[in-house]
Amino acid sequence: MTALVRAASLTNYLEVSRHLGLNPQALLAQVGISAALLEDPNQRLAVSSVITLLEESARVSGCETFGLRMAELRQLSDFGEISLLLSHQRTLRDALEVIVQYRHLLNDALAIYIEDAGKTVIIREEVVSERPQGSRQATELAIGVLRRLCAALLGAHWHPISANFTHSAPADLAIHRRIFGCKLEFGSEFNGIVCPAADLDAANPLANQAMARLAQRYLDTLQAGGKQSLELEMRKTIYLLLPMGRATIEQVAQTQGMNVRTLQRRLEECGLTFSDLINSVRRDLVIRYLENPNYSLGRIADMLGYSMPSSFTRWFIAQFGMPPATWRAQHR
Repeated sequence: MTALVRAASLTNYLEVSRHLGLNPQALLAQVGISAALLEDPNQRLAVSSVITLLEESARVSGCETFGLRMAELRQLSDFGEISLLLSHQRTLRDALEVIVQYRHLLNDALAIYIEDAGKTVIIREEVVSERPQGSRQATELAIGVLRRLCAALLGAHWHPISANFTHSAPADLAIHRRIFGCKLEFGSEFNGIVCPAADLDAANPLANQAMARLAQRYLDTLQAGGKQSLELEMRKTIYLLLPMGRATIEQVAQTQGMNVRTLQRRLEECGLTFSDLINSVRRDLVIRYLENPNYSLGRIADMLGYSMPSSFTRWFIAQFGMPPATWRAQHR
């Protein structure tokens, strides 16, 4: 299972790198990416390499907002072929569903879940790779691009209610405030944005059903040629649903448009079990949560689906050979 992303995900990387005084060619070579590959936006790159590149670029430059600086320069056209379909959707909700439907053409690692909560909507977004790794920059890039998409369809003056990040706040929040223009919540239980439900269903004045149908037929031909990894799709779904307490096999199967028996059969064909996938995601998430000092052990246990902290501690010891408090103290 190798998650891939279009080279278009690194649009503006060279520009931001040089602005910060970096040598982008050297950094690209360090993670095994040729600078020539970036000239073709449809070229596929390993997600883990892209995540590492962004994290290393932020470290070397000393810029905690490297990914967000890239997002600030993004345009709707940077979505490639999908941009035409997005621009002609009736509402923002329809546009987000297009991204979910055709996410394989954009980014194998991108997971999006739209949660209606009364008069507000939570748009959860995660970047999931095939191996555990810090992804602060990639996450902020993804959420920043999401904010830019919303503004492209709703107007430049649109702002969400809040922008939420599971990681801690950077020392300087100037760029976050400029891009999001709303309440910023760090150490949150999810990554994404919260906005009024009415905004998602507001009419897009540029919508054109005829153009949308033409674009969709073309995208369907591209989608047919791509083979999506069941394991990666399951991991992305569990990443989103586990902190919500909804990562049951019934819920996961429903999000994939199949019944439980079909899902179990397909997992068996791949040599996988649902419990193994749950455990794998828990191992990834627990490291992310423990590295955030704002999360108490009780809160982490709850977010990972353990009603009793003692059960969480036993699971952690079985996985990592020490209690979570000891692990946190050693890796502080």
